[in-house]
Amino acid sequence: MARIPRSAVGDMVYHVLNRANGREKIFQKQKDYEAFEKILFEAKEKYPMRILSYCIMPNHWHFVLYPKNGEDLSNFMRWITHTHTQRYHAHYKTIGCGHVYQGRFKSFLVEKDNHFLQVCRYVERNSLRAGLTEKAQDWKWSSLWIRENGNEEQKKLLAKWPVEMPDGYLEWVNTLDKNEEDKLEKIHYSIKRGRPYGNENWIKNIAEKLNLISTLIPRGRPKKGT
Repeated sequence: MARIPRSAVGDMVYHVLNRANGREKIFQKQKDYEAFEKILFEAKEKYPMRILSYCIMPNHWHFVLYPKNGEDLSNFMRWITHTHTQRYHAHYKTIGCGHVYQGRFKSFLVEKDNHFLQVCRYVERNSLRAGLTEKAQDWKWSSLWIRENGNEEQKKLLAKWPVEMPDGYLEWVNTLDKNEEDKLEKIHYSIKRGRPYGNENWIKNIAEKLNLISTLIPRGRPKKGT
């Protein structure tokens, strides 16, 4: 599982993901989602995290985060995961019955350009891609819903993007993009390997700077004759 490098730095964008243990459903009813969002508000009060986008799905969640300092990311995510696990077990009376999450969260760095927009679109399109809604903005447990329908208090959860939101963004989220499968494959690879997501030169430079070269090397045995 990809880990945040110990040399993680602030003012960089991260996509963060975690799944339920065994991919079991951990958000079974509306109050489960509400309880998790309450934890987000509490975490934001404790740690100065900029939340750019997120989507809470029945058995996993995605965040796009913009920490100010290098240690903020791990502190923020550790508190959320630990607090949610404790409250989940207490509510469902499952203390001592195993893990809620499959392990430590996965993450990858995102370049602050069009690649950032693609990752936010990927996150906020999750419910539509999974067939949970007909329009992505109708999924209440997401940043897209908050931006489109949330009240002022809810909107305080979200921070300003480091990249300007393009005109027609909502339509873009709800429409299949050109080369959709190819872009999905690249994002999924970054999730799996922790590989930075951006232009090739940026990926190479940031991988060298943060000791992430191993994430650029494909796994498996080399092909014969190479």
